[in-house]
Amino acid sequence: MNQVRAWINAARLRTLPLSVSGILVGAGLASFYGSFQPVIFWLAILTTIGFQVTSNFANDYGDGIKGTDNQNRIGPKRALQSGLLSKSALKKGIIVSIVIDFLLVLVLLFVSFGIEELLWTMLFIFLGVLSIWAAINYTIGKNAYGYNGLGDLFVFVFFGLVGVLGSMFLFIKTIPVLAALPAITVGLLSVGVLNLNNLRDHRSDKESGKNTLIVKMGFARGKIYHLVLLSVAFLSLLIFLNLTAKSWWGYFSLLAFIPIFLHFRKVQNITDPALLDPELKILALSTFLMAVLFYFSYHNFL
Repeated sequence: MNQVRAWINAARLRTLPLSVSGILVGAGLASFYGSFQPVIFWLAILTTIGFQVTSNFANDYGDGIKGTDNQNRIGPKRALQSGLLSKSALKKGIIVSIVIDFLLVLVLLFVSFGIEELLWTMLFIFLGVLSIWAAINYTIGKNAYGYNGLGDLFVFVFFGLVGVLGSMFLFIKTIPVLAALPAITVGLLSVGVLNLNNLRDHRSDKESGKNTLIVKMGFARGKIYHLVLLSVAFLSLLIFLNLTAKSWWGYFSLLAFIPIFLHFRKVQNITDPALLDPELKILALSTFLMAVLFYFSYHNFL
């Protein structure tokens, strides 16, 4: 039982709602643009959860062996840091999760494209491999991009653009230009969650040589950056809704920005980084709420 708890700890279940937000928005867009298949939807959800778990295992391992997860770190204790899992066990877990991810990708692509659309299948296999690479190299390796201030960019691309537009493409086999707007929203909100994490850990990250954007720009500017992320996310979604919503029901997803902006007011008044930890959950769940509301409001168009 202790081993099961250790793996659950390493999987970081609280990160999973955020990871599926892009799929929900992508599926809502697919419905709006004329196509939805439940099997593709659920396979995409499972695949995304698999990628996220792999990323969490790798992040736990990478930060653990680099010493970034130490006694000065704020937030939940990591599996390797606390001794719940050994380096070798966690490394094996990463390998197993990669194999599961790859199998899920193959099944998802077969259901979506069959054997006729070989070009698209190969492209998405490449994106799948790239997603696995991104999950691993965030903290692992000498040139881990999370240690060089590139984490925000990768989160925006994979949680936002790839997550939303890629999942939508699996249904409708095209990418309407306007669909980029909600993809930007999901991407920026996801970056906001990472930014909170980096604001919370900026002191221990700096001491450990993890040069996140917050380490580079400082705590005060990091909070301004947070406002920009949330504001542009809101404006992107608002513009999309104004151009596409055919009734008040289409604007329902904007309700999620009420807790998001209340969250920002609280962040602005926080001076102790330790107090930012509960805000991670608030922003992540608010993003998930936005995605759920968007999915149901646009799914009704079918």
